[in-house]
Amino acid sequence: MASIDYYFTVISPYAYLGHAALLQSARETGARLHYRPVRIFELFEANGGLPLGQRAPARQRYRLVELQRWREARAVPLNLQPRHFPADPSLADRCAIVLAESGRDPGDYVSAAFRTVWADDRDIADRDQVAALLTANGFDAGAVIEAAEGEAVQAAYAANTAAAIAADLPGLPGYVLNGEPFWGQDRVEALRAALDSGRAPFARC
Repeated sequence: MASIDYYFTVISPYAYLGHAALLQSARETGARLHYRPVRIFELFEANGGLPLGQRAPARQRYRLVELQRWREARAVPLNLQPRHFPADPSLADRCAIVLAESGRDPGDYVSAAFRTVWADDRDIADRDQVAALLTANGFDAGAVIEAAEGEAVQAAYAANTAAAIAADLPGLPGYVLNGEPFWGQDRVEALRAALDSGRAPFARC
């Protein structure tokens, strides 16, 4: 069984755009996903990315064109300028870590968290909102949030970030298969081709 390290944060529109396609590829190929939420600003700082507000105006404008292009291509709803953006995604991210590390599938919860930001225009930084998402997806919200606030999960969040940096991912989402990084939701199809072919990973020279 192939294994994919899936690096993301629920505040990333590109991770949202690629999420359903990634899940479909995993289902159809039998690949196992390891959900690894990341502290995105630390990743940017380490690997040369810039927060949105610090990018050149042309890059900010082009981002909006790309979001529209991929919103249409992926056929998902996406608000280009959500009211609660940027917002702190850390609690929502850490809850995904709790679910994954306890052997539960966080896929539907993560999908709902993405939609909260990018389609439903709600505040993912709000603890009650995160609790509602967990409950709606069949989890004990109180227990998950309590675990998410513990030192072990904080450490796992930091470890995921360090692993994403070490994998040479400049941003999110990132998918790593057999040590080969795939950066960006527009690389889901390249990841799928690698899964289908079973080829050896390309080297990071």
